[in-house]
This record gives sequence, structure tokens and C-alpha cells, in this order.
Amino acid sequence: MHTAHAQPSIRKHVYHRILELGPVSKAELMREFALTSSSMTRLLDDLAAQDIIRVSGFGTSTGGRKPILFQTHPTYRYLLGLEISRIYSTLGLYDMHLNLLSSTRWKMDADMTPERLTQRVGAEAESFLAAHGIPREKLLGIGVGSVGPLDRERGLILGPEFFPAAGWDEVPICEQLQTRLGVPARLDNGSNTALLGEHWALRGQNIRHLLYVHSGVGLRAAMMSEGRLIRGAADAEGAVGQMIIATDGPRFEGRGNHGAWEAFVSVRALEHRVRTQLKIGRPSLLADRHPDQIRFADLTEALDADDALVKEQFHEAAAYLGIGLANLINVLHPDMVVLGGPLIEAHPLVYETAVATALKNIVRGNEYSPAFSLAELKENAVAAGAAFMLLQEWSV
Repeated sequence: MHTAHAQPSIRKHVYHRILELGPVSKAELMREFALTSSSMTRLLDDLAAQDIIRVSGFGTSTGGRKPILFQTHPTYRYLLGLEISRIYSTLGLYDMHLNLLSSTRWKMDADMTPERLTQRVGAEAESFLAAHGIPREKLLGIGVGSVGPLDRERGLILGPEFFPAAGWDEVPICEQLQTRLGVPARLDNGSNTALLGEHWALRGQNIRHLLYVHSGVGLRAAMMSEGRLIRGAADAEGAVGQMIIATDGPRFEGRGNHGAWEAFVSVRALEHRVRTQLKIGRPSLLADRHPDQIRFADLTEALDADDALVKEQFHEAAAYLGIGLANLINVLHPDMVVLGGPLIEAHPLVYETAVATALKNIVRGNEYSPAFSLAELKENAVAAGAAFMLLQEWSV
């Protein structure tokens, strides 16, 4: 029984190594896999015969014939990646090299129920395929990165908070998408898929331990070690926002822990603090607006205009973001920390302050010091990573 399963597993691992390395020779692959030369030749010939991989040219000779180089075939199949968040959803069409071919985004307003979203995804996907002349049978499937909590195994969105539309409790999103699109669907937390996407984008840097933190309506985090996502016993991607960073701090919106991280750092918390300051008469470019009408987009505009009050509040939020990052780094010790989300992307001040604060508060034993990076894929990270998740699970 073990022997029967070995070949498909080796095929998958060899394929993904070729995908990661780009043009690669048989000799380079032989150094990484315990296969005989004849077995590797048969495997590569089989993948090439199915057009899953292709000969891409010849490498540099080391004395004999130039080695044949192989690379994966980018248009063998195509992938859909979908992000479902509280503010917007994004759908992208990708080839097998994760090149983005088409993308669209729409607001998650009070009318965007699960049924409407499913129909929207179906219509947009059909439009993508038609625009590129891709037959439906070449679509490998759709990967979904969503706000949790989730039941990944059953493909369910369980009961996310702060969705504008009703009906998002116990949603069989994978079943609905499979029925509408006629292709397999896979589900994971958006922070996990964003991490997968960012790891792919950074693949040339040989990063073994990667931490991703998303700062938006809430705080979400994901961690990878030795190329594998770290998962706990429960789906709790948003639980990182409940990390206590000030024992005498507020209990935001009457929920969660007193002094929780998201009470200081989230978009909602930032909006609340600015509104409070405006109500007590603090001067600001926003002073002529009713405080309760102030939204995050208004804050970013005021920050760009160098409004003193808004700048102060963003700086404070960024400092608390850095404190929370230091706590995570001191426990997890990543090689690199990738920061993304609306709060991070609002202004360089946020990233710079958060990183400086984190570096001041981490333990640097044995000269340890992690690298930091802004999200390479930015607003496309979750959808791109969801497509990559699907590619990772493909049995080849």
C-alpha cells in the first residue's frame, strides 16, 4: 500500500519544486529527491508528455552536453482566487505560475448576501474565461480566503462579525461555489491564504519562518515554519486581536478582553478614537464634519493632508501595533514579518512606527533580528494565496 502511494506523492513534490525553482535541470532535481536517474527520467518524460511541464532550453555545460532545463507549463490549467472580507471581495484569474490575468473587486454592502456573492463570482468568472478564450474545462478550481471563523473541512463560513449583509451564518460557501462554477472549491482563512501568497512572492529569498499580520477592521495573523502553515486546535485567526497589551486598557465595543490589541490598533478603534477627540472639541480638518459620519477613508485623507490630530492617532495606533508585533516575535521567532491590510497601507508612518517599536521590544539573543516587509501583493494577497492553496493541493 505504501508503494502504491509513493509515485503520486513524488510527482507532486517534483512538480512543485520545478514550479518554485523555475527552469531547472534533471541533475538539480536529482540532488533533492531520492530517485534513480532512470526513475527521474521517466517521471519528467511523463509530465512532459502530458504537457504539465515543458522543456525551456538548455543550461550551462560543465564539460559535457548542455543540460536540458524544465519548467512548469503556465497555461496547462487556470485558477480562480477569491477573497471574502467585511469591506470588499476580490476575484482573480491566475495561470499556473500565479500570474494575474484578470481581477475585479466589489463592496460587501448590505445587499451582498452569500447567494448574491455566489452569483456575482459565477458571472465574473464566466466573463474572465470569455475574455481570455479559456474553455471551462481548463479551470482547475477556485480557492477561497475568507474572514473566519470557518470550518475548513466542511467548507463552511460559520459566523463572521461585522458583515453588512444578513445570512452569513453557517454558509456552505464551497458547496455553493462548486454548484455555480462546476469546479472544486477549497476554503481557508484569509490570513493563511495571504501568507501563502506572500511566501510565493518572496520565494527567491529562502525564508523558512514567516509571520504575516493583517491590520484592518480587525487584526489577523498567520505563521509558517519550514514552508508549512502552523495551525492550532481551533480556527482562531482573529483571536490574535484579543492578545492583552494593556491590563488596564479598554474593552472595545463591549466585547473581548480589556486592553486587547484590537482595541488600540484596528480600523474601528481608530475611527472611534478620532470621533471621540472631535466630540471634545479638538481642532482638526475634520472638525466641520459630524463625528459619527467620519469613516476610515476620511482619516486617510486627513492624514495625507498632515492633520495633527489624525496623525497623532495613527502614530499611537502604529506604536501599539509594534508592541503586539514584538510579543508575537518574542514567541514565534520568524525570519521575516510581513505587514499588510488597510491600516498598514494607509501611510508610511504606520509601517515605520510599527517596525521601529517592535525592534525596540524584541529579545535579540544570539544576534537574532527578524526582517520586516510590506506585503508584496497588497490588496491581492488573499485572493492570490487562495489560488496558490488550490495549486498546492492539486494532485498532479
